[in-house]
Amino acid sequence: MPSDVQELGRTVKRLQHRNHRRLDARLAEIGTTLAQWDALRTIDENPGASAHVLAEHSFQTDQSFGALATRLIEKGLIDRRPGKGRALVHSLTEEGRLMLERGNAVAAQVGAASFAALTEPERRQLFDLLQKTLGAA
Repeated sequence: MPSDVQELGRTVKRLQHRNHRRLDARLAEIGTTLAQWDALRTIDENPGASAHVLAEHSFQTDQSFGALATRLIEKGLIDRRPGKGRALVHSLTEEGRLMLERGNAVAAQVGAASFAALTEPERRQLFDLLQKTLGAA
């Protein structure tokens, strides 16, 4: 049992880091990265959102999301068009949708492996506790 909140925080961070390393390695096998897959997922979940909103949802700065979006356009995975005012709107191409689906399948497999030591009720409890902690911040 963690003796202090610092150790608890480090444990959460270690789990996240391990999960991200495994996910990134598996996503590389299908020709994408964790950042690219997450951007595709974020674009899909937020249709019509500005690049700024997409950057926030994918835990990136506006500048890094812009560079990532440019790479995704070059790979033929997304389209970018003018929105309201100066905003740019992104959408998935058919190829981008297929990559997202393949990435989602990989993420499901990696996630299942990452939490295999927990029962379904324990996973639900962990999720609820993390949500409670996020809500308290």
